[in-house]
Amino acid sequence: MAVAKPVSSPRNPLLREVRRAIARGGLTSAGCAVAETFHLLEEALQSDCRVEFVLAAESVRTTVESRVRPLAEVQILVLPDSLLQEVAATETSQGVIALVRPPQWSLDQLFRGASLMVVLDGLQDPGNAGTIIRSAEAFGATGVLLLKGTVNPYNPKSIRASAGSVFRLPLVHGVEAPLARAAFERRRVDLYAAMPRGGRVVTELDLTRGCAFIIGNEGQGVGKAWRAAARDVSIPVARVESLNAAAAAAVLLYEAHRQRMSPA
Repeated sequence: MAVAKPVSSPRNPLLREVRRAIARGGLTSAGCAVAETFHLLEEALQSDCRVEFVLAAESVRTTVESRVRPLAEVQILVLPDSLLQEVAATETSQGVIALVRPPQWSLDQLFRGASLMVVLDGLQDPGNAGTIIRSAEAFGATGVLLLKGTVNPYNPKSIRASAGSVFRLPLVHGVEAPLARAAFERRRVDLYAAMPRGGRVVTELDLTRGCAFIIGNEGQGVGKAWRAAARDVSIPVARVESLNAAAAAAVLLYEAHRQRMSPA
C-alpha cells in the first residue's frame, strides 16, 4: 500500500527535476513524463505504464490517496497547495501531478498489418501534436512517428492535449528523416503529404492499404524531401483557405478509418 510523505521545500531535488522537465518540454532525466490533472492520473494508472510518483496538494490528499493507495509501488508526495501550484505547468492546477514512465516503442512496432500512421514533420505546437495523437488513437492508427525537429510528444502540453493517448498509442520521436523514409520504402507503405490544396482529394484514395499521412510544420508545411517521397493529398473545404494541422490530420484519419470499416 502506498504511503504518503510530506514535502515542503521548493529545493527538493524531485521538484527541481519536474520544473526542468516542464521548462524544456520533455521527460525528466529519469525518463518520466509529467502528467497533470486527475484525468491523466487515471489514464496512467489504467495503462501499462509505471507511475513512479504522484505529487498531491494537501487539499486533495484524501482524493489522491483513495485512487493510488492500493498500488504499493507508487510513491505519494504531499505538498502545500502553494508549492504544488508553483511546480505545476497549468495556471490553475487541480493539485495533482503524476510522474509516469511511458512505454518504449521501436520504429518496427509502428508497422502492424495494414499500417495506418501519422508522420509529424517539424510540427512545433505541443497542443497540435497531442490532439493529433488523440485522433490517431481514436481512428485506429498503428502509431505516430515524430521526426527529428518535431515537438516532443511528452511535452506536458502535448500530454494534456492527448488526454492520455500518449500512454497507449505506439510513438517514436526524434527519428532522422532518411531512416524513416527507408523504413517506409522497405515496407511499401503509401505516403501522403497533407497539403492545403492540389494533389488528390482524400476521398478518391484507397486508404485500406498500408499508408501514412505526413503532417508538416504549421507555417511551412511538409518539407521538400517528404513531398518528393509522397503523393499530395488535400481535403475539400468551403469558405476557408485551409484547416489547421490537427484538424486536417483528424479528417484524413477519419476517412482512412471509414474506408477500413466499410463492408467490402
